[in-house]
Amino acid sequence: MPVVTWLKRNLVVIAGLLTLAYLLLPNVIVTVFSFNRPKGRFNYEWQHFSTDAWKDPCGVADMCGALSLSLQIAVWATVGATVLGTMISFALVRYRFRARGTVNSLIFLPMAMPEVVMAASLLTLFLNMGAQLGFWTILIAHIMFCLSFVVVAVKARVMSMDPRLEEAARDLYAGPVQTFLRVTLPIAAPGIAAGALLSFALSFDDFIITNFNAGSTVTFPMFVWGSAQRGTPVQINVIGTAMFLVAVLLVLTSMVVGNRRNRQKA
Repeated sequence: MPVVTWLKRNLVVIAGLLTLAYLLLPNVIVTVFSFNRPKGRFNYEWQHFSTDAWKDPCGVADMCGALSLSLQIAVWATVGATVLGTMISFALVRYRFRARGTVNSLIFLPMAMPEVVMAASLLTLFLNMGAQLGFWTILIAHIMFCLSFVVVAVKARVMSMDPRLEEAARDLYAGPVQTFLRVTLPIAAPGIAAGALLSFALSFDDFIITNFNAGSTVTFPMFVWGSAQRGTPVQINVIGTAMFLVAVLLVLTSMVVGNRRNRQKA
């Protein structure tokens, strides 16, 4: 009976830990196989422990070039989607205008629409405009794809803001710019940061929309897909592990900074 009682009390925690372990399992496998030295072209079976791939992560031709291109696109797509999405969020929450409800509904379409439909639609648009497929078409497509996610994240934050804080700032003779920079923007910052991080992850990881609108340009996901057809180099696991560690480091850093701020406020 004590065991059953303990399980009932900790069922939610156990389920959460099992779910987290299930989600992290692919990352663990990628990390483990980044230290593998396969005998053949495919890195699917464990052979020998080796750090050769970590010593030369750019040992595969064109891989680091594709990685650099993906990072550039992700950064610029994040900047564009975050700026546009933040302005749209404030407009939808703070202002009343015609077709406001329609715009709110249309914002969710890219999130609900299958990526292949959006990719084909964008390709049709670019071809009809006579645009040359490449870096800029990928960037425009990524901004359009990430925009909805930024709007949803920032909009939720703006809707929870207390308007009395901005009114108090204006009562203390703060101008519109001062009120926005010192009151509105700091309060909305967590939502903006969440939307920006989500945009970066979605842009860097995207394959379907990129594949339709890339032309001869090769991003890192496309390079991985192409490599899987003829052999999977260990360096791909190295890059994946490094990106995962950077993401974990960013999350831990944000948690530490948040805890310090809470302690200072207390």
